[in-house]
Amino acid sequence: MADEVMNPANYQQQLDDKAERLTGMFAQFDVPELEVYHSPAEHYRMRAEFRVWHEGDELYYVMFNQETREKYRVDQFLPASRLINDLMPLLVEAMKDNEVLRKKLFQVDFLSTLSGEILVSLLYHRQLDDEWTQETKALKQRLNDEGFNLNIIGRARKMKIVLDQDYVIEKLKVNDDTLIYQQVENSFTQPNGIVAQKMLEWAVDCTLDSEGDLLELYCGNGNFSLALAKNFERVLATELAKPSVESAQYNIKANNIDNVQIIRMSAEDFTDAMEGKREFRRLKDQNIDLQSYNCNTIFVDPPRSGMDEGTCRMVQGYERIMYISCNPDTLKENLEILSETHRITRFALFDQFPYTHHMEAGVFLERK
Repeated sequence: MADEVMNPANYQQQLDDKAERLTGMFAQFDVPELEVYHSPAEHYRMRAEFRVWHEGDELYYVMFNQETREKYRVDQFLPASRLINDLMPLLVEAMKDNEVLRKKLFQVDFLSTLSGEILVSLLYHRQLDDEWTQETKALKQRLNDEGFNLNIIGRARKMKIVLDQDYVIEKLKVNDDTLIYQQVENSFTQPNGIVAQKMLEWAVDCTLDSEGDLLELYCGNGNFSLALAKNFERVLATELAKPSVESAQYNIKANNIDNVQIIRMSAEDFTDAMEGKREFRRLKDQNIDLQSYNCNTIFVDPPRSGMDEGTCRMVQGYERIMYISCNPDTLKENLEILSETHRITRFALFDQFPYTHHMEAGVFLERK
């Protein structure tokens, strides 16, 4: 990403352009005025990945131009959090003269938090041994002595060495509440922490006057489930990825929330279960009686591919639908179905990815 594209002086203009584009895309649905939630103009990404380049005694980070595939050196990275930028030079300086740490190192991944924790994954084209572990423990201690709250993971082919833990604990402020989230390495989490907080506050605001229970599909680590729990009697949430489900269970306990139930199953399978097409042992094993829930509201945050038609039709059965989308094109396709029965009463743009064409959108629909 070129520096001129990421110039913070141009931030507001790029956001205005996105808002105009998104409003135009959805004009056919008679949407209300767009609510626009901005990002910090710099240091907004909680995650970053860099390839590592070896040049004689030198060791440095590189990225690749997406169009030309040419590499360029990266000493600081404007989109990444200040914590990542602070650690980047110290980490590479500590490794470059250590043959055990630098040998066949080809990538470094950073996962940081607003709460001050940071996790580094070192990726190698060689198997890691006890000597590597000892040197890495010393590296971790040295950097933590300099004021970081750091953990390190080593990865190689069919290998993963975790020194202490493979996750960070994030704390997100949602209105007057502070919510705790375990975020595991290589699992999906919202990349822009400040905008993630704004998304949660928007979702809570949309559902303030809710009655009954909430059904949530694609719940991830319980990011929205936990924030929305106070607006509903109960929350029933589904997620297929096992690490995300485990994190969701951790987060429920960490936040002392007792009205959220997570089921590990796909949205498609859950649709079949709701319609009585099949019985699922995992529902019986968890003593979950779907008929006992009084869900008037459904929340969906699907992958980029959006929802399949069957899931869209199932979602239509709810009085109110909240839909967070990372792909406006598939959101638009899904709204072709959902707008048959519902009207959009809230419409939002969340600038998760400044200086790129990506747009995160939120719509709240109510039955006509």
